[in-house]
Amino acid sequence: MNKKSIGFKLVDALLILMMILPLVGAMALQVMTKPASDGVAIAGARIFFTVHMPIQDLPITESQVNTWLIMISLFFLCLFLTHGLTEKCESKRQAIAEWIVEKTDNLVKDNMGEYFKEFSPFVCGIMALSVFSSLSSMLGIFPPTSDINVVAGWAVIVFILITHYKLKGGFFNYLKSFTEPVPVLTPFNIISEFATPVSMSFRHYGNVLSGSVISALVAVGLQSVSHLLLSWIPGKLGEFPLFQIGLPAFLSLYFDIFSGCMQAFIFAMLTMIYVSGAFPIEEWQKRQEKKKQKKAAKKKAA
Repeated sequence: MNKKSIGFKLVDALLILMMILPLVGAMALQVMTKPASDGVAIAGARIFFTVHMPIQDLPITESQVNTWLIMISLFFLCLFLTHGLTEKCESKRQAIAEWIVEKTDNLVKDNMGEYFKEFSPFVCGIMALSVFSSLSSMLGIFPPTSDINVVAGWAVIVFILITHYKLKGGFFNYLKSFTEPVPVLTPFNIISEFATPVSMSFRHYGNVLSGSVISALVAVGLQSVSHLLLSWIPGKLGEFPLFQIGLPAFLSLYFDIFSGCMQAFIFAMLTMIYVSGAFPIEEWQKRQEKKKQKKAAKKKAA
């Protein structure tokens, strides 16, 4: 084994360690800071501390901390997948990385068109962050997607992108779009414009939170059923949570994995559809053509 291969493996081990450490830190923080409680406790993200600001205080919450820890893990996961890339695919990790890039590029191209092909990193990033945030509940930590503030922040970013691409057709055309198809619908068009980020955030947040609540309630209910039916048995057997075996795991399989991944995909799809649908490509092409004609006229005059 040469020095290069040893160094390569050491870097791999370091990247894997840096992927795991943030998640372990999140679990340790959950254990050390969460107060003990009897029975089921359903609450929002806890506030660790508050930073005093001139206009409004900034609370540092559990969801913010977990989001940053998940982003750090994703960062080192990307470094691990792209470590040692070669021109010819010779490793499983490179095959996985190429498959992710290829599928994301095709997804963006099919739903947004050739003009938005550079949107792939953003779409892939928001899907990965959403999926891993939802799956973090399986580690016993608070999933950031269960906090409306986190998902609403993503929706606001999407809303800014939508407005940005609408304005590429000209500010006058942007204002004119609120009066279509008839001016009497202008108030409803304005409401619809601002309802987009609200619906995106509440759809994602509501599905993830409801899954966590249902899983917790079912687990507690099955514990009560087990105690009711087995309480006549003396000793530890009477306390055995028989009915909690299997069903909570099956519910977790659906709500934590399938539903979390599905909501991430839906959020990414809505992002692509809203952004590409907001771009008036014909008006933009006309504006670009006019700019070229003006530049050509200025060159002739000079």
